[in-house]
Amino acid sequence: MSKTTFEEVIAKNGKLVYTNVGDSMFPLIKQGRDLLIIEKPNGRLKKYDIPLYKRDSGQYVLHRILKVRENDYVICGDNRSNKEYGVTDRHIIGILTGIIRNNKTIKLHGFCYRMYLFLWCDLFPLRAFVLRVFRKLKSL
Repeated sequence: MSKTTFEEVIAKNGKLVYTNVGDSMFPLIKQGRDLLIIEKPNGRLKKYDIPLYKRDSGQYVLHRILKVRENDYVICGDNRSNKEYGVTDRHIIGILTGIIRNNKTIKLHGFCYRMYLFLWCDLFPLRAFVLRVFRKLKSL
């Protein structure tokens, strides 16, 4: 039996609904709790969009765009402190358009979401510092 790829599911159904593995987008997305809706993007992505992309290694990743550059994107998970460079449109498979939690769709816009973006993304240097400190303390 052949394994269907994310790309094939999006091409066939127009979207992909799945649960993620990992904690890189915590606190927005929690493994085992949330269903994610991924759809094919229309054109260039914007700052704060959350693309599903495939690294050259074949690994699928769902992280947030922190900066749009002319030829690529600067991307980082909400629970990560290291930015990733060199993700281009050829890597992008889809974009997160919704999160289903407790049978309700979470809106990726509105006042609460914009506050989350400001506190968690616009203050990236502070967040990166805090995450590094917590990880050091946890390893002691």
